Amino acid sequence: MNAVIKAGGKQYYVTEGAEIFVEKLNCEEGDTVTFDQVLMLDSKVGNPYLTNVTVDGVVLKNGKAKKIKVFKYKSKDRSNRKTQGHRQPYTKIKITKING
Repeated sequence: MNAVIKAGGKQYYVTEGAEIFVEKLNCEEGDTVTFDQVLMLDSKVGNPYLTNVTVDGVVLKNGKAKKIKVFKYKSKDRSNRKTQGHRQPYTKIKITKING
């Protein structure tokens, strides 16, 4: 079964056994997570969500991604070069079951 879920303001296409990286969730490693905001299941499309459909997963890891560099530059203005960056936190989840 294939599904499209919404987690952290983003949409993810998932299948059973897939591992996905989502925005950081408040949970520990080994916890089970249930996503009830399912937008699509195989060929059924919700309006906006499907009812009585859930996607279950297990949290594998919480961590931070590689550093992202943000470079701001204005042409002909040498004094305003600016480099910033951050490391985006994530949660790695393995999808175990799609109920629907």
